[in-house]
Amino acid sequence: MSYFLLIINALLVIVNTAISSLIICAIAVIKVLLPTPKLKARATQMADKAMWMWATVNAGLLAVSNPVQWDIEGGEDLKKDGWYLLISNHLSWTDIVVLCSVFKDRIPMPKFFLKHQLLYVPFVGMGCWALDMPFMRRYSREYLLRHPEKRGQDLQTTRRSCEKFKFHPTTVVNYVEGTRFDVRKQQAVRSSYQHLLPPKSGGMAYTLAAMGEQFENIIDVTLAYPDNLEKPFRDMLMGRMKRVVVRVRVLPVDENVSGDYFNDKPYKRQFQQWLGDVWQDKDEMLKEIYKS
Repeated sequence: MSYFLLIINALLVIVNTAISSLIICAIAVIKVLLPTPKLKARATQMADKAMWMWATVNAGLLAVSNPVQWDIEGGEDLKKDGWYLLISNHLSWTDIVVLCSVFKDRIPMPKFFLKHQLLYVPFVGMGCWALDMPFMRRYSREYLLRHPEKRGQDLQTTRRSCEKFKFHPTTVVNYVEGTRFDVRKQQAVRSSYQHLLPPKSGGMAYTLAAMGEQFENIIDVTLAYPDNLEKPFRDMLMGRMKRVVVRVRVLPVDENVSGDYFNDKPYKRQFQQWLGDVWQDKDEMLKEIYKS
């Protein structure tokens, strides 16, 4: 039965994603032809509605096929017409489904920072492009030493994308670890955290540099799947997802995150210390969740 559910749920998710992406891309074509920024903003709202429908269908599939116990705390005062930067730990593809399911009626639909390779994934890349989600190219330090002209391109991409977000309420999502957590990666980077990879401050700093004054709050989300640690996405598709834990903290946009990260070295150290403290608190929270 589990493998039958896997096939059915995978097909339904693919069909839902394909239909939603085509609708969003059709709206994007219309948006290009519209003459005024106000009309373009209306088109963006329509695209966000299509994404909301995608998230609603996925939430329905999750509820129907899985005996999920939702354990959600925090974030009661969030609003649909605000501007937020959302940071989260990253465990699985399940995170995107969970974040959209939990927050789709509480804050503006999330805009994810995506790896450039995802642009070429059928339907997904096309839909995300139409939603103005930024696609980031990640260069190694060695590559940048050989090609210094590429340095700073991520910041330019972030600024261009965030310019589009200034005209309508938006939630920008940043997975601060930069990749999905697993034990091998944790050991490879010698992480000092028990349940997390070390946070990478650059991506978050890019976003704050481009839009920091407009964000009302930073939403710090901690995700856990205590009974499905190994393969949460597969377990979700197979109807085996048992418990989803979501902890939400709303942090102020204050002096800890307001400064020139790229040119002010004392501020850069302060920002990294602040983010390290946030991540330490998250790790302690995860210890308690897994212990219980």
